[in-house]
Amino acid sequence: MRAQTEKAVREWQHTCAAEIAATVLAGAWKPVIMHELREAGVLRFRELARRTGGLSERGLTRQLRELEEDGLVARQVYPQVPPKVEYRLTEVGEEAQEVLDVMARWGRGYAARFGPGEPS
Repeated sequence: MRAQTEKAVREWQHTCAAEIAATVLAGAWKPVIMHELREAGVLRFRELARRTGGLSERGLTRQLRELEEDGLVARQVYPQVPPKVEYRLTEVGEEAQEVLDVMARWGRGYAARFGPGEPS
């Protein structure tokens, strides 16, 4: 677990558990990465990089490490040359999809309400 996540859990005030979810899922690309892993099941780094589009390799590496440290993504390294590394969602990552589905539904509604050409 990342130090930031551990702190959120340790200092949780029982009045806003959403803060823990926001801490774990925060990151511009984490929902996209998790969506791609959900769709594909298992992806290698290059495949994931291709599917995420505008995310740099450094950014993808950082986001994957955070997701792995927080227990949402599992990394499997195969001892071969060239190295083969695969990523998949863990059980906790699969459970988080419910949260991301609700966020996506809310996001679509928000975009429809406040998108270009819509009154604010």
